[in-house]
Amino acid sequence: MLEPSNSNKNAALEARRQAACPRGVGVQTQVFVARAQNAELWDVSGKRFIDFGSGIAVLATGHRHPQVVEAVRAQLDAFHHTCFQVTPYEGYVALCERLNAITPGAFAKKTALFTTGVEAVENAVKVAKAATGRNAVIAFSGAFHGRTLMGLALTGKVNPYKAGFGAMPPDVWHVPFPAEALGVSVDDSLQAIDRLFKTDVDPRRVAALIIEPVQGEGGFYVAPLKLFQSLRAVCDEHGILLIVDEVQTGFGRTGKMFALEHYGVDADLITMAKSLAGGFPLSALTGRATVMDAVAPGGLGGTYAGNPIAVAAALAVLDIMQKEALVQRAQALGERLLAHLEPLRARVPQIAQVRALGGMVAMEFRDSSSGVALPEFTKRIQDIALEKGLLLLTCGVYGNVIRFLFPLTIQDAVFAEGLALLSDSLLQA
Repeated sequence: MLEPSNSNKNAALEARRQAACPRGVGVQTQVFVARAQNAELWDVSGKRFIDFGSGIAVLATGHRHPQVVEAVRAQLDAFHHTCFQVTPYEGYVALCERLNAITPGAFAKKTALFTTGVEAVENAVKVAKAATGRNAVIAFSGAFHGRTLMGLALTGKVNPYKAGFGAMPPDVWHVPFPAEALGVSVDDSLQAIDRLFKTDVDPRRVAALIIEPVQGEGGFYVAPLKLFQSLRAVCDEHGILLIVDEVQTGFGRTGKMFALEHYGVDADLITMAKSLAGGFPLSALTGRATVMDAVAPGGLGGTYAGNPIAVAAALAVLDIMQKEALVQRAQALGERLLAHLEPLRARVPQIAQVRALGGMVAMEFRDSSSGVALPEFTKRIQDIALEKGLLLLTCGVYGNVIRFLFPLTIQDAVFAEGLALLSDSLLQA
């Protein structure tokens, strides 16, 4: 059988994918990656792309950071799996110690490690239920907390995540997330919680309230300060635990190590994943020590939870974040992107709003006359950019938002090149 030419390699692999993989695993592009470095990747045909997606916020330290690669190789030379619950290892403990120290909150904390973001979320709910003896959980519309059943129940977006999967786990309640673009205020959200307590669920049955400081899949809507302060007060009044989902916002992306630091409010439990281990599957749940210890031995964990390879990568990532001042760089890159986008608004009237928290920047598209969301226009920009060699991600309940998740290690020249391609794509659409 003849090998496909370079120009046909992506198409050939796409045909194999469609034959071998279920359609439920949605794929954004037909670009099959062959290699990557920092903020650039090359497909099997040799075409280069600038990566403004970072594997959905996973690569704050970029593709194949030399320090991460070195740490992984060193760990491979020692051992690559034992299961922490059978024969523990120092790396797991060391990472828990560091996360206890750097997460917001001046109180004793403990951390458990898992594999995926949704595992951290599910275990946060388990811990909250064990600590309070309650069952109900409150989440927000537009939220994304994962694809397992409890994660889906918490997620506030039906398509494509919940469609076709039947009834969700019970006793999960949603209230509107405040977003100017959606016409929802903080007062609307707080009044919805008050109505919920009056009409649907006794607050004395609520174990936890979970929130993303910046909604990821929901559209990069930034939670207002007043909302966080009010939620903390509501939780304190009713003995409810506050879970802050930092899976996408964590590790420098917002110009703080954790987005929660912008608010001056303490969480009882914090979930994290994505950029924690620089591309290796690892997540963590950090919380008040007294709350975390509510679960009996054996109630937390998993065969691969806290895998030593991923743990070694995570320890390297934390060193890199500090050594290369990536928290500050996120802020600087976000400001640079905002300054680049602002003049374009006059030339692209479909840009309804540009919003940001540090380096987490989003651009929302709506019809300038009617205010109707423009998902097709948004997808056209994404497709044009991909053709030009720029990888962009969309999000939002209506699919009308482009979110920017470039590696924080991106070189200045590559970032400038990416911004130029972005401008060209916006003006061509």
